[in-house]
Amino acid sequence: MHARNLMWILWPSFLMAGAASAVVFALVDPLDVVFLGHLQAGRITVYTVGFFIFWIMAALSSALTLRIAPRGVELDEFGDPVE
Repeated sequence: MHARNLMWILWPSFLMAGAASAVVFALVDPLDVVFLGHLQAGRITVYTVGFFIFWIMAALSSALTLRIAPRGVELDEFGDPVE
């Protein structure tokens, strides 16, 4: 995978993870989050784990979009597709 492709995947997903974290944690208090019924983590831990989960989800979405995007078509000097 080229560095440019990684940039196209990781940068937008980083921005969306930040936005998703801001929205989710504006509505949910991290101290109210309980794991496995009895484990409670601190605020910073929940913020960090939540951000990375959102980043991974957005990165997978961006990578899938890049993977299924059509490849460029070669054009001749008149702008017609080359067969």
